Amino acid sequence: MAVIGVGSLGQHHARILAALPGVQLVAVADRLLERARDVAQRHGAAAVAGPADLPDDLHAVTIAAPTVDHAALASRCLARGWHVLVEKPMTATLPEAERLVAEARECSRVLAVGHTERFNPVVRSLLERVRRPRFIEAHRLGVFSARSTDIDVVLDLMIHDLDVVQALVRRPLLSVEAIGVRALTDKIDIANARLSFEGGCVANLTASRISAERVRKLRLFEDDAYVSVDCARQEGWRYRVRSEAGRPPEILREGLPAEVEEPLAVELRIFAARARGEEAPIVTGEEGLLALRAAHRVLERIREQAAVAAADPA
Repeated sequence: MAVIGVGSLGQHHARILAALPGVQLVAVADRLLERARDVAQRHGAAAVAGPADLPDDLHAVTIAAPTVDHAALASRCLARGWHVLVEKPMTATLPEAERLVAEARECSRVLAVGHTERFNPVVRSLLERVRRPRFIEAHRLGVFSARSTDIDVVLDLMIHDLDVVQALVRRPLLSVEAIGVRALTDKIDIANARLSFEGGCVANLTASRISAERVRKLRLFEDDAYVSVDCARQEGWRYRVRSEAGRPPEILREGLPAEVEEPLAVELRIFAARARGEEAPIVTGEEGLLALRAAHRVLERIREQAAVAAADPA
């Protein structure tokens, strides 16, 4: 395997793959060759300046380059016969994502998307147990960083929760209401979205990259239970009421079973298994496209709301 783009996130791809049983990290590529050499030296791999210099006999690559480069890089890698994991958001535009999905299908190669939160052990436990959510609330807040300010917070952070929510609901998204604010950059830095799904489930999502603290929490209500998940701590609790004749109702609190593990390590282990031809639950290109479509619907509603506000003479 090889890693393309070894900046703040890609260097962790390299670290994990270099130590992963059954995987040989052959090379890392980065347009900043000195950075590639530094990461490669740490892990006994070759360093190259771009994907064209990677050896032909690779089986798979992971792509952690800037979002604007995802489509071109992933397309070239699929054309060379490699399985691909591309970081989220999978591409900058919907047509690019649709073409990638089609290309992967045509060449019978694995196309996975790096929605890492799906591989958080407590989120995987939640996905296995929830059957019919009625209301979901998610908060994903981060402190300001210059990383990823080339895209809006919806594509940077909220897209994680858009993916998780759609995996939980498993119903078509009917409507979106959203608002967003530019605070420290020329992109949307804070956003809130309300999503309504077929079947009646509603999700309220908030994302910010200018918070004073990091928060990654999700709350979910079913007809007979309430579930609270702290993704950062990898802890989750399920609450339900037990009623017995002749006794007052009792609230039961049960922990969601989850062994603490680095989500990115889980994701890359599963991707490597899938690239070897094993059955493994990756986030597919189709699912990545679904999350990207939802993100663009949120951004469209934010733009519409901004236009209305700008036209208001008050």
